[in-house]
Amino acid sequence: MATLPASLGRIARVPARGAWRALRAVGRQATIRRFRRDKSGATVVGFALIALPFFALLFAVLETGLTFFATQTIEDAVARGARLIRTGQAQEANISDTDFKRVICEEMSLIFDCEAKLRVDVRTYTNFTSIDLGNPIDEDGNLIDDFDYDPGEGGELVVVRAFYEWPVFTNLLGLGLATLGNGKHLIAATTAFRNEPF
Repeated sequence: MATLPASLGRIARVPARGAWRALRAVGRQATIRRFRRDKSGATVVGFALIALPFFALLFAVLETGLTFFATQTIEDAVARGARLIRTGQAQEANISDTDFKRVICEEMSLIFDCEAKLRVDVRTYTNFTSIDLGNPIDEDGNLIDDFDYDPGEGGELVVVRAFYEWPVFTNLLGLGLATLGNGKHLIAATTAFRNEPF
């Protein structure tokens, strides 16, 4: 077999190398085009991108709904329990602070561990402008346990307040439902009235 001179061999190889490079470039472009057209993993990638914000929003809605439900339940129970004071039934029956709290807790059976966690404050005032409705929270965000029980006499102005440390189950992305230093949300229910003349 005849051999080619060395100079001809180099010339023959140069176009082959250039063609090979061109083929590889075309192959890369075809692979990129195929990758762009392939939609088989689009759902998984899309779900991975929106999963965290979606679940954070979902849990925030559920948490807010539960907190609103608990707040309404406590407010209704305090309003019903305060009626005993307003009509003089609590004073005539010598209902103590523990018994009054038990009456409120019986009105809201769906609240967790009501008798241990509910704090009730009943105070009498001389006029509406002297009423202090500030939340009893110290500078560290803890509930101040300085509650009184004074249902008053007939015709006196009375304020009944109840406080419950509601547990915050999901505090994703700093949604701010926790209002206390221990990570719980303080639910406060208040009703003010003048006792009936009894």
